[in-house]
Amino acid sequence: MEYTTSARRPQQLEAFGRLLDVLDRLRAECPWDRKQTLESLRHLTIEETYELSDAIIRHDLPDLKKELGDVMLHLTFYAKIASEQGAFDIADVLNAQCEKLIFRHPHIYGNVRADDEETVKRNWEQLKLQEKGNSSVLGGVPSSLPALVKAMRIQEKARGAGFDWDKPEQVWEKVQEELAEFKAEFGGEQPQETPSEQAAAEFGDLLFSLINFARHAGINPEEALERTNRKFIRRFQYLETQSAQDGHQLRDLTLAQMDVYWNQAKQLAADNPKEVPSK
Repeated sequence: MEYTTSARRPQQLEAFGRLLDVLDRLRAECPWDRKQTLESLRHLTIEETYELSDAIIRHDLPDLKKELGDVMLHLTFYAKIASEQGAFDIADVLNAQCEKLIFRHPHIYGNVRADDEETVKRNWEQLKLQEKGNSSVLGGVPSSLPALVKAMRIQEKARGAGFDWDKPEQVWEKVQEELAEFKAEFGGEQPQETPSEQAAAEFGDLLFSLINFARHAGINPEEALERTNRKFIRRFQYLETQSAQDGHQLRDLTLAQMDVYWNQAKQLAADNPKEVPSK
């Protein structure tokens, strides 16, 4: 089936209208749906967004379809509640988004020239400043973002304003510099029992520079770290399962014995990733 053209626009509009009709009825007749507020839905939306992100990282398209539906429901639910309060409805939301996209793409809808991605990003940030009246390029970075994601957004916005390293090699030199400063703060290879505030600050600088290098290398550090998290979980759960099958209690194994199972998990993953249980 061809999904990349506008041929399915009637079906798409009909499906969206059906969602609105279903939500209208649930809001009127379902005790749970009647009870929901903007605030009560907030934590559920955050959870759904993480589940969507999880499906993307796993490249699970069937699950992605399901999670997109969950997120779409939440977005329309917020608009529904706002319409009941006389603030706006879903049409206002979508029209405002269209107007914003048109305004921020003058190289498409106007006479501005932008032949590469960097120029588009730079124009985008400048137009956002005009829209929101921010006095700082960084004013649009939400304070509630997780620190790693926030670092990425800060660096991207600074780059949009022209404040960035020219070459990845320069960023790597900065990583090495920050690593040396972090090591010097500890005074050797042995970490301090109670690290100083300066040590924590140097570690923060090191992480920030590593995130910066990842950005220059075309790596999403948040996704890279999550993939490593998942890899560690798979290997550790193999260690737990296999050692139990061999009649061992995990707490009784030495680190060297654990390493045997760990290396087995690594080899199994290299031979056939599906052989290693993911959960």
